[in-house]
Amino acid sequence: MIDLHTHSFYSDGTDSPGEIVRLAAEKGLSAVALTDHDTVDGLDEFMAAGAEYPGLETWGGVEFSCRYCQREVHILGFLCNWKEGDFVQFMQMMRESRIERVSLLKKRLESLKYPISDADLDEQFAQIPGGRPSSPGRPHFAAALLKKYPERFRDWDDVFAKLLKRGAPAFVERKLPMITDVLEVIRKAGGVAIWAHPVYRSRNERAFVRRMLKRFVPEGLDGVEAYYSLYGVDESAMLNDFAAEFGLARSGGSDYHGKNSPKIELGSGAGKLRVPDELLESLLLRRREKYGIAG
Repeated sequence: MIDLHTHSFYSDGTDSPGEIVRLAAEKGLSAVALTDHDTVDGLDEFMAAGAEYPGLETWGGVEFSCRYCQREVHILGFLCNWKEGDFVQFMQMMRESRIERVSLLKKRLESLKYPISDADLDEQFAQIPGGRPSSPGRPHFAAALLKKYPERFRDWDDVFAKLLKRGAPAFVERKLPMITDVLEVIRKAGGVAIWAHPVYRSRNERAFVRRMLKRFVPEGLDGVEAYYSLYGVDESAMLNDFAAEFGLARSGGSDYHGKNSPKIELGSGAGKLRVPDELLESLLLRRREKYGIAG
């Protein structure tokens, strides 16, 4: 089994990159990828930790947030050269966007009588080398709010419901790049672009997925996340069918966040996730076809 969708404390998870590698080895996975939100700061540590486990493949990745019309879409970039100039510049732009949102969110919370200081936020990042991560987000605010105002919130979900989710009083929209911009920066860095979690179990989005694939496969979208913690059997079957129809690579992963998503386990998701090893070859084949390179 493999898990190609995980998050460390460099974005909104709670484990270090090295801890994710060790946990993947303990669980007997054959491959694991680190795909932090809009940052690659943890990849050097992740790949170095992977070198200690010869039986485990470690893949560098990143999960980009981007937009299509009024909808937020996530694209996973695998096997990118994250030292490439345009890629580095693009990651800096994403970092600045998140920093701007943090500033606006702090102002919004203060206006709602829930002030959060830099010191309150920094407590959430004490375990990270160098302090605050490059992609702070709403989960960090949720943890800070829960600690500072325990009498006002039952738990993490209550914080999001009352303040931070889309449509809630403190929600701040973030400036996101277009999907085509993300696909282009992944292409320039020699990576493979995968549409993350295109569907959720509570929605019937077959028509939307087909429309998106028709639009963005010609623009450089390489594949879909066909296996995911929140999918049922029908969702995975549908995405596998689409992958065959459009000639796409397939990926899959748990979306592991450590203690921030306690019901999601590395490798097994909510308990029934099984991502087959054969997907690695699907992704590598796509990369060979796209760039004429292997590995």
